[in-house]
Amino acid sequence: MLRLGAELKQPEWSALALINSPDIVREVHKEFIAAGSEVITTNSYALVPFHIGEDRFQKEGAELIRLAGRLAREAADTVTDRKVLVAGSLPPIFGSYEPQNFQPWRVQDYLKVLVENLGPFVDVWLGETLSLIAEGEAVRKAVAVSGKPFWISFTLADDAAAIGGGEPRLRSGESVEAAAAWAVSSGATAFLFNCSKPEVMQAAVETAARVFRKADARIEIGVYANAFEGETGEAAANEGLHDTRDDLNDDTYSRYACSWADAGATIIGGCCGIGAAHIHRLRQTLSR
Repeated sequence: MLRLGAELKQPEWSALALINSPDIVREVHKEFIAAGSEVITTNSYALVPFHIGEDRFQKEGAELIRLAGRLAREAADTVTDRKVLVAGSLPPIFGSYEPQNFQPWRVQDYLKVLVENLGPFVDVWLGETLSLIAEGEAVRKAVAVSGKPFWISFTLADDAAAIGGGEPRLRSGESVEAAAAWAVSSGATAFLFNCSKPEVMQAAVETAARVFRKADARIEIGVYANAFEGETGEAAANEGLHDTRDDLNDDTYSRYACSWADAGATIIGGCCGIGAAHIHRLRQTLSR
């Protein structure tokens, strides 16, 4: 979106593009579709009070959420030669990478607004960048009334210890094994990992695949890593913009993706900092 001229700054982050330049949001969806994406995600991630403020959420939240859904649906429906799914993004309501802020007594109030207003436009729900299992359970409850399938995607600890081969864990400290065990009985049709460094993804996929084999659970596994530079999770997610890595070009990212596919991942894409060029290369590489 930045390349096309959209303004991204905190605390609104990606919501600012939706507010000020919705045509660019639509164009970004179309670029990813043209690159080969089979699933596009609504630009609703930052449409929560954590980013746009409580007052704006109450006054404009529903309208903005509907707009995010409509733009993605319009882009997907322009495709005539294949089916492109629209995933309704359901973010961590109280902040990315901030499991300590989770408020179970309030979470459904906000998720309900997202689900009701995205519902007419989406094919599948995507609870994404979730840091603890309780956030996944909240999404499960929120979408149950819709009757549509849902995917759950957790963000992983990606500090030096995790990259060095430590047991794969969520940012809450809960193990990937525990999260996968929860997924077995959750009804989710896909279990993913996103918004973490690509270096930590393979071990998480291997762990989830092992849990699912043992439980004889037919749940797809997915990965969409980010390209953030340096440590994440040290500051609040709405305090600044992360720089992106120079070394993570489309060729390098596709090599990581091949390792995820070999480990058992069947849904592979990109998160923050992964652009349409990366997806184009992914499509070429994985289709071979």
